[in-house]
Amino acid sequence: MKYMLLIYGNPENWGHPMFLNVPESLALPAAERAGMTARFEELIKEITESGELVGAEPLADPLNTRTVRVRGGVAATTDGPFVEAKEQLAGYFVVDCESPGRAAEIAARLPDARFAAVEVRPVMGPSGQEM
Repeated sequence: MKYMLLIYGNPENWGHPMFLNVPESLALPAAERAGMTARFEELIKEITESGELVGAEPLADPLNTRTVRVRGGVAATTDGPFVEAKEQLAGYFVVDCESPGRAAEIAARLPDARFAAVEVRPVMGPSGQEM
């Protein structure tokens, strides 16, 4: 089953990787920050080698976002993300795991989970039968 791990971050601290740009992380000793980076790289290597990593991408700053809504057959485009929120979608991983528990385990090991939120959402196939 595929799961999307949605990483959220505060746009005031935008940059990738997000976990190295938040004030809480910047306040940590350099050795602890280096340790987080090393554990992140180990996780990526692990899920790549196991075949669980399907893909991952960071997203650009929300300032570059455009939202499109069609109402009454007319498209309206506005600047900015869809929601007004302190945390916004910063990037994602797609993993193919045997269980929701394994997907949550991987999400918990992402350093971003320490400072913000990582949402684990099942990915439906074209038939929708997975749900």
